[in-house]
Amino acid sequence: MTARTENLPALPDRLWRGARGWALAWWRIVHLGAVVAVLMLSPSSYGRATRARLARHMYLDTAPILLGFTALAALLCLVITRIVVVTALSYGLSRYALEMVVRVLVLELIPLTAALFVALRTTIPGGTQLALLRLSGHWEALRARGADPVRVELLPRVVAGIYACITLAALSCVVALVMAYLGVYGANTAGLPAYTRMFGQVFTPPVTLVFALKTLLFSLAVALIPMAAGLHATGDPRARSELGGFARMFAVLLLIEVASLMGNYY
Repeated sequence: MTARTENLPALPDRLWRGARGWALAWWRIVHLGAVVAVLMLSPSSYGRATRARLARHMYLDTAPILLGFTALAALLCLVITRIVVVTALSYGLSRYALEMVVRVLVLELIPLTAALFVALRTTIPGGTQLALLRLSGHWEALRARGADPVRVELLPRVVAGIYACITLAALSCVVALVMAYLGVYGANTAGLPAYTRMFGQVFTPPVTLVFALKTLLFSLAVALIPMAAGLHATGDPRARSELGGFARMFAVLLLIEVASLMGNYY
């Protein structure tokens, strides 16, 4: 009884520390997003050295994963298209099969998959690298030389993550549309009038706006949140920055996806 009584005051204290740490982590993400937005709109951020680092990060974060993800998206689209078409034919709903494929793949699945792929392959490891650079004294060395570490090290990684996510999502959506057409109509142009008409019915102006905003918000989430976790990591940066950044990033992606579904279907 005495031990249990002694543990009771520790519970509110743990809850307070947890809530304070949660609020502090989200405030750091918001603050970093504001700082990055100002730096991205500032012409002084794009000097000769910064442009070279930015181009390097954009290439290294996009080119190595572009072909693999595109091939994966094409294979996934063919498999899902075939499953949906066969199922729709068995229930006499073949006229809705292609529209269902486009809505599920292009509007919902491909942007989310691209964001998670970029996060796992690029931005979460980038956040860990950022934490290691900061804890090794690299940031102090940059400040001693008169350079801004946020502008030199963090901004190129964030911009490259945004670029990689948008590029993969856009290219994979085009591939998904082509694979969906080939999976239903084959390699001929007989179905183009019906396909273009269905495309226009699906991609109305409100749906297109929601799709563009969702893709942009996905890219911002996967680029900013892991970097914020790495920027403020303490202790073991490999464990803390990756786990905390991924948990918060997944929560934001889930909220964005729920909001987009409400905007499209309610």
